[in-house]
Amino acid sequence: MARIVNSRCVLAVHDLKASTRYYTDVLGFSRDPIDAEGWSFLTRDSFRVMLGECPDAKPASALGDHSYFVYWNVDGVDQLYRELAARGALVTSEPSDKPWGLREFGLRTPDGHRITCGELIQER
Repeated sequence: MARIVNSRCVLAVHDLKASTRYYTDVLGFSRDPIDAEGWSFLTRDSFRVMLGECPDAKPASALGDHSYFVYWNVDGVDQLYRELAARGALVTSEPSDKPWGLREFGLRTPDGHRITCGELIQER
């Protein structure tokens, strides 16, 4: 039977070098051994992304609700927040417990793509 073995989100960015630096230096991604003109292929843990340079595209920051890019389910949401904030991540909200049973924080990319990170709140 055919099956999906992995996935990769694709994002348009205005400045590929700057965006790649943000993902690697700030968000902790590594570059994949794939080389294609105008693209960066990046991975952190089980999450993969392709950044494609599109200098004339409407920036994600101008898309309103459509700039919401991804929700990362994580283990150690507070530790991840501290790690990314210490590296200069563009944090939009600090970790807080939500009524839907998750502890979440938000960040964004230089192009304005929004990311929410969350972890299931364990019974205390």
